Amino acid sequence: MWDPAQYLAFADHRARPFYELVARIRAEEPRRVVDVGCGPGNLTTSLAARWPGAVVEAFDSSPEMVEAARAAGVDARVDDVTTWKPLPDTDVLVSNAVLQWVPEHPSIVSSWTTALPAGAWLAFQVPGNFADPSHRLIREVGGEALAHVFRADKPVLAPVEYADLLGGCSTVDVWETTYVQRLSGPDPVLEWVSGTALRPVRAALSSPDWEAYVAELAPRLREAYPRRADGTTWFPFRRIFAVAQV
Repeated sequence: MWDPAQYLAFADHRARPFYELVARIRAEEPRRVVDVGCGPGNLTTSLAARWPGAVVEAFDSSPEMVEAARAAGVDARVDDVTTWKPLPDTDVLVSNAVLQWVPEHPSIVSSWTTALPAGAWLAFQVPGNFADPSHRLIREVGGEALAHVFRADKPVLAPVEYADLLGGCSTVDVWETTYVQRLSGPDPVLEWVSGTALRPVRAALSSPDWEAYVAELAPRLREAYPRRADGTTWFPFRRIFAVAQV
């Protein structure tokens, strides 16, 4: 179960990659703009503001996120990225930090490039920090008992592999950025991953087992990401971006 409030706890940090992704889309008057995995809808509203003449379609697999998006004024619905198909008038398709949850997403991206009309724009970004201490420690503490809840060993592709995947498009722009984020609080990295990577772990554990898991994970994260003298913590976070025009 997704917790919109927990996810939005770092709204500014999570929003920056979205805006930098969308800034590279050069569509002028799209007919339909789709937000694939709209989350709580706080970023979907910016798509409507940029392209006021477009129909904005938004969906997410989480009923909790869709409820939050609707409360924010977004006409969102529950849908599954693995079965969703773009309508013929879809001129912009945006997917922000969603595809890493979908093991078969490379084939889905390929199907989108085939289904979208000529001249349409496809843009997505995914985290690229699965080998970093934050995610490595989540797996180590979970051990074999939680191996079934973790994603594939390679949840995302390398940037050049995404470029190859989109190679048939007329325009391909793939890049990566590492944001060095200044977080605050006693366990800021734990708070960060609690809104995303730890979600399936929490769902798999009873409350006592979850408390024991966090009690072991928290000090390891504090050691990997030490608190500075001013009370803040640096958290490097790599993101992979891809923008293509069909």
